[in-house]
Amino acid sequence: MADQKEITRLQDLAYEMRRKLLNLCGSYQGAVHIGGDLSMTDLLIGLYHHALNVDPKDIKMPERDRFILSKGHGAVCMYIAMAMRGFFDYDEIVRTYGQLDSAYGMHPCKVQLPGVECSSGSLGHGLPMAVGMAISARTKGEKHRVFCMMGDGESAEGSVWEAATVAHSQNLGNLVAIVDRNRQFMTSFSEDLVKLEPYCDKWRAFGFRVVEINGHDMGEIIDAFDSLPAPDSDQPTAIIANTVKGKGVSFMEHNLGWHAGKLGPNDLEKAMAELQAAYEKERGC
Repeated sequence: MADQKEITRLQDLAYEMRRKLLNLCGSYQGAVHIGGDLSMTDLLIGLYHHALNVDPKDIKMPERDRFILSKGHGAVCMYIAMAMRGFFDYDEIVRTYGQLDSAYGMHPCKVQLPGVECSSGSLGHGLPMAVGMAISARTKGEKHRVFCMMGDGESAEGSVWEAATVAHSQNLGNLVAIVDRNRQFMTSFSEDLVKLEPYCDKWRAFGFRVVEINGHDMGEIIDAFDSLPAPDSDQPTAIIANTVKGKGVSFMEHNLGWHAGKLGPNDLEKAMAELQAAYEKERGC
């Protein structure tokens, strides 16, 4: 079971990260993919601040874990999680995000951002790249893990299942697929357009060890990461994280209009107040 002090520490970081996301969404002149950013906030905090073996002072460390953000439109969430770990400067992200020649684009570019393992954005490509990295690590006798976060909407891409087949065939116990299962596409709810259920059974049928969690319960997130088999084991893992798109802001949750959007001053104030009230209630303030 996860240590309560560690759970509380990570919950505090997730609260801080949501505030930072909303602040950026309120200051940027264009639309931000805020809905999907908020659905994966807790997962990225769990990764960058607990699970991943990475070092912002040694970004080329050979034994580092690799993280692939396949849902590249959630890049700003990754930028902020990394900034909070010491990789980047948050103020610079806010100042330059989405601008011409900025390193902090709407989708991540590894050429411009050392510490980012791959450029992404075209959905369905992350898991194939992660499988290749995992095979390379196995071939070289390296013991690190390769993590890949996808949105559930990517499951409509055949390349995801081709990669899953290879992962199973190659016994890639060093591969961890994480699915942000928020059940929303850009303009529709997932089950209304592409029926993905029985979702966990699909991953099991492709040979994965499946762990289903509440993607906003930090205890479950930590337990899922802490219970991963050794990297030299012979079965890849899929963590299916049930999440809410727009989590933490009532008028964004389950709202298709907030796949991407901009927060005006009034909405920003309301969103921040909701976050603070929920946090203080949880902390008994």
